[in-house]
Amino acid sequence: MSEREVFFEIKDLEVSYGSIDAIKGISLEVRKGEIVTILGANGAGKTTTMRTISQLLKAKAGSIMFKGVDLTKVPAHKIVSMGVSQSPEGRRVFGILTVEENLLLGAYTQKKVNRETLKWVYELFPRLEERRKQLAGTLSGGEQQMLAIGRALMSDPEVLLLDEPSLGLAPILVKAIFKQIREIANKGVTVLLVEQNAKAALQLADRGYVLDVGKIVLTGTSAELLASEKVQEAYLGKKH
Repeated sequence: MSEREVFFEIKDLEVSYGSIDAIKGISLEVRKGEIVTILGANGAGKTTTMRTISQLLKAKAGSIMFKGVDLTKVPAHKIVSMGVSQSPEGRRVFGILTVEENLLLGAYTQKKVNRETLKWVYELFPRLEERRKQLAGTLSGGEQQMLAIGRALMSDPEVLLLDEPSLGLAPILVKAIFKQIREIANKGVTVLLVEQNAKAALQLADRGYVLDVGKIVLTGTSAELLASEKVQEAYLGKKH
């Protein structure tokens, strides 16, 4: 497969909550090895998009193609074993289980736990190894975010979906976690990143899409979006 081949593509996706149209016919593509970010304010439809990729929500129309298969036709429990893994908004770690038990749960689709992957997760996030016997509920917000990402990596995904990894974290922790997301991409994992922190996301990503009330209103390389007056005004607090 060529490095730049499109292998993940959303086409004309529509998602509704009852009579409310949350996603109104969006299309986007992700090439192998890229980090692509979806930016937008609260309520823009970013998490809805992620949940629909994972099939936790069902699309009303459109397709989500991954390696030639339309994920909208695949049951949710099979998505992870196909190579798509999600670190959800709000982290959702199992507080009454230890750090290591949480990580091992991430490998539930594998016939056996890949110890090399576990070792890699601990190399990425040494704090998790230090606290591997600690209950996940006792971790700080930043540590729980590391754990959520590590757990998603345990299934050896080809595509990692990250939903608001910087939410509620201090800037120094955001920097550390985004550095590790770059390391993950360097290992060949393709990353689709949903973020409200536009500056941090665009400094990390190759390309981005701006979502506004269920529609994509801007797309471009990270450099183009960082330079865009619309993005600067809406997300970076700069007035022209």
